[in-house]
Amino acid sequence: MEEFLRIVAANLALAIQAVAVLVIAYGSLEAVIGLLPALLRRSGMLEQRKAVWRRFGMWLVLGLEFQLASDIVLSVIAPSWTEIGKLAAIAVIRTFLNYFLQKDLETAKDTGKP
Repeated sequence: MEEFLRIVAANLALAIQAVAVLVIAYGSLEAVIGLLPALLRRSGMLEQRKAVWRRFGMWLVLGLEFQLASDIVLSVIAPSWTEIGKLAAIAVIRTFLNYFLQKDLETAKDTGKP
């Protein structure tokens, strides 16, 4: 039963990581497409960049949330304290990245600045 749980958790974590990659890839593609009109015409470029940055930031936050979820699932199958420590360090780093990115986005929304 324990081996079955490990297999399920590993596959679930991989699926969640795949979703994170897809979310970030989609957000990146959307950002590039959103920047093209701003690059082709100079007027309104700053406002367009700000809007693209805020939207892209939201996709990054969502991608980081999925990555954190996969870290939590992987912690279930971590075979040693070393593995758990590595996962914990990664989770803390991702949590801080997510927190500060979210704060930047809230500040940009409130002040209109990136």
